[in-house]
Amino acid sequence: MASVYRNSSSGSEGGEPVMDERKRKRMLSNRESARRSRMRKQKQLEDLTEEVKRLEASNKQLIEAIKMKEESYAEIESSNGVIRAQITELGDRLKFLNSILEIAEVVSGGELSVDLPEILDPLMKPWQIPYPFQPIMASADMFLH
Repeated sequence: MASVYRNSSSGSEGGEPVMDERKRKRMLSNRESARRSRMRKQKQLEDLTEEVKRLEASNKQLIEAIKMKEESYAEIESSNGVIRAQITELGDRLKFLNSILEIAEVVSGGELSVDLPEILDPLMKPWQIPYPFQPIMASADMFLH
């Protein structure tokens, strides 16, 4: 960094120390500014590193939560499949029984008098409990979901 100093005073030597002092102050100021800049960058790097760690931990928790929800969904979907199969089977049974009743009515000449009791369907009226005196049992497993 060679610098050429020009003196505004024509040929006097009094200006040199002032320029050296200015140069020295400027160098100190630049060093301090560079030090502050390095410290800011270091702090920014530390902050970003902490944020990365925090986000990675959060991401891990979210992945675990998603995995648990997917497992729960698979269990529920499996249960729904079983229930759908049962509905189909019961529907087929009902059609078969209705066909037997139709055949019996045709054979008896239309005078089939069968007294069918009313079957309560708890799914059609869920607010009506079919057996009000039956105790409701709870298990620890029901609180896990």
